[in-house]
Amino acid sequence: MMVIVPFLTALIPGIIILMLTYWLSKKGFPLFIRISPGIIAIIAALILFFIGFFNIRGFEGAAYGFLAISIAIFSILSFIIVNNVKTVAR
Repeated sequence: MMVIVPFLTALIPGIIILMLTYWLSKKGFPLFIRISPGIIAIIAALILFFIGFFNIRGFEGAAYGFLAISIAIFSILSFIIVNNVKTVAR
């Protein structure tokens, strides 16, 4: 439970991040706008890791760390999507 629940909890924001990044890339927005969901996710992952490592120690802190790593993986995937999706000409 301590490992699976953070991964499953990270699926909801992760899927939202990936869908938003894909939609922004398809619409042809500027690069900063397309990258912003990934940047926000990286910032959230860093904050969660900081909270889990320094404020909440022990097994509960490790759960925060798993959640942060999962969100960071989704943000890296969003950066890959930004680079690979072909934009539609307006």
